[in-house]
Amino acid sequence: MQQLIQQRLQQQQQEAVQADMQEAELSSQIKFIINQILEPEARERLSNIRLANPSYARQVEILLIQLKQAGRLPSKLSDGAFKQILLKINEGKKESRFSFKK
Repeated sequence: MQQLIQQRLQQQQQEAVQADMQEAELSSQIKFIINQILEPEARERLSNIRLANPSYARQVEILLIQLKQAGRLPSKLSDGAFKQILLKINEGKKESRFSFKK
């Protein structure tokens, strides 16, 4: 019984290590592609976004990669062009989260 528990524990550890390796590989591939898409100033802006909201930064990265694959982006995005894309993404998300009762 104890042997079975140890085997399952080892299997779970191996699966966790594989998942971590896959995540690291995916992150390095995304970083490589983003470096080809964005100019240094725009990459810095994306890094700042990542510090504030990592999940939103990942969504933006995926969107940029999809746009590049579809041929809808120029060779490199400047910071100004990147700001415009961010503004377009956020246009529909402007809503107040606070309500005041009088």
